[in-house]
Amino acid sequence: PVPSARHRGSPGEPRALFALPSARGPLPPPRWPIECEVIKETIEHIEWVPPQPEPFCQPAGPERAPTALGEEQGTIVYHLSTAPPGSCFTRSRVGGAPGPLSSPAAPLEGPQDTTLLFESRFESGNLQKAVKVGPFEYVLTLRPDLYTTKHTQWFYFRVQNTRRDPLYRFTIANLAKPKSLYGEGMRPLLYSQRDAQSRGIGWRRVGADVRYYQGGSGEEPAAFRLSWTARFPHDGDTCFFAHSYPYTYSDLQRYLRALAGDPVRSRYCAVRALCRSLAGNTVYLLTITSPTAVAAKRAVVLSARAHPGESGGSWAMRGFLDFLLSAHADARLLRRLFVFKVVPMLNPDGVVVGNSRCSLAGRDPNRAYGTALRGSFPGVWHLRATVERVLAEREVVLYCDFHGHSRKNNVFMYGCDGGGAGAGLRLRQRVFPLMLSKNAPEKFSFPSCKFKVQKSKAGTGRVVMWRMGVSNSYTMEVAFGGSTLGGRSSHFTVEDLKSLGYHLCDTLLDFCDPHPAKVGQQPRREPRHPGWSRGRGDAGAVPQFQQCLSEVDVLLRQRLGRELGSGSSWSDVSPSELES
Repeated sequence: PVPSARHRGSPGEPRALFALPSARGPLPPPRWPIECEVIKETIEHIEWVPPQPEPFCQPAGPERAPTALGEEQGTIVYHLSTAPPGSCFTRSRVGGAPGPLSSPAAPLEGPQDTTLLFESRFESGNLQKAVKVGPFEYVLTLRPDLYTTKHTQWFYFRVQNTRRDPLYRFTIANLAKPKSLYGEGMRPLLYSQRDAQSRGIGWRRVGADVRYYQGGSGEEPAAFRLSWTARFPHDGDTCFFAHSYPYTYSDLQRYLRALAGDPVRSRYCAVRALCRSLAGNTVYLLTITSPTAVAAKRAVVLSARAHPGESGGSWAMRGFLDFLLSAHADARLLRRLFVFKVVPMLNPDGVVVGNSRCSLAGRDPNRAYGTALRGSFPGVWHLRATVERVLAEREVVLYCDFHGHSRKNNVFMYGCDGGGAGAGLRLRQRVFPLMLSKNAPEKFSFPSCKFKVQKSKAGTGRVVMWRMGVSNSYTMEVAFGGSTLGGRSSHFTVEDLKSLGYHLCDTLLDFCDPHPAKVGQQPRREPRHPGWSRGRGDAGAVPQFQQCLSEVDVLLRQRLGRELGSGSSWSDVSPSELES
């Protein structure tokens, strides 16, 4: 049954009430806070990989920042009302606010009016205001995470009434972070509906004269600005701009529906409701394993989208699920060896409303694992409880939470080195990321990995799972930008992001290989499907555990810059000393 409009979704309800995507029938529509207006159109984008790498642009220095133009010099052409300051979530309904939609966009004066028509009232959309300050120049304001005044980073909005010839300038005037990959050559994403329909072209990087700089001195709190110029490919097109490749709650539900309707994959993948979010959206839990000898298997736990604006985590998760649920021999071996517990979208409410960081509790779910209240952070509470139950019956060999990073390029991991542990354990925590860097050398940077457990990170999933007894507990950080490794200097594509999921599978088998091959021997596994290549051009020597353990030891000695004293060991060195 569909819950009533006032229903907040008690996390203790019987499972039969939860809507799961069946192979037939409509998808369970997302539930929105009652304050949110939602347009009726369904927004979907095609998947596409550009034929050539998309290089970073030459970053323009902030010292030549464009003149800051405020709304007092312009005309407001789009303005969404939002939840008043200090308010909090009360109730939700399918389709958001009842009644007729307001008109936040200024009407056009006729066919000669070149004003762009802005819209963001759709899943994952975020744009609060647009001010026209020149014939083809707009100053934009993002909506803070709902029920907060902060966390402006994610943007995703539609523009219509485009013209092909003019050079437009867009300036987002209220970004929260002092440093961004936009300052190092990252470019925004554009999607043209006409190009998608007629030429099969999807999201692509655009923008020249991209600048990231501090706003006016009188702004409270200090805001940062992103400015770029772009041309549209067609007159009269419908286009979208985004911070990263969107992956919505409905995208996930479409994927799970295809899974439910597949007679082969659904045999070894059970889709269940972990719980319901504050708004009443289902938080899904996938259990993936072959049906034989389950009692003897170790477990692997993965999660993504605690932070809704980090959509790259969903694409990496998509790649992981695509590979693990495939007929590939390695995928079959993984299902035979492990029980996988996967939560592909921990914070569906945040994803639905276009938040950057928070859930509808107005706080960061990835700081709530230590103290999570069941009623405030149901996804976090239930994931932690699931891991506690799994640990009571089997070893959890790996926990990995997928995130996005806005200030550093490449892919890297944060692990847990609390200091004081035995030398073997401290080295072992670094082996999985080192192996992953060998399997994905053009994307994954081992030197960027950090293992110190900071006090401010005590409530994160990785630290709490580690304290619960998962010794290999990581956050995988995927840059919003791209890779600077292996001669690359280009943005990540959707295919790059998905490949991280395949590489994680690959590394898991290397890490847990019961029969380590001698270095230089052929690997014990068949070559991959071309799309799932190993990324190394040698005869195929597998980076085995002992070899990597020795290598970590050497790398740490190099980083320390000195030999360990006689009678001392790694357990005597502080994590801070290793990270300096």
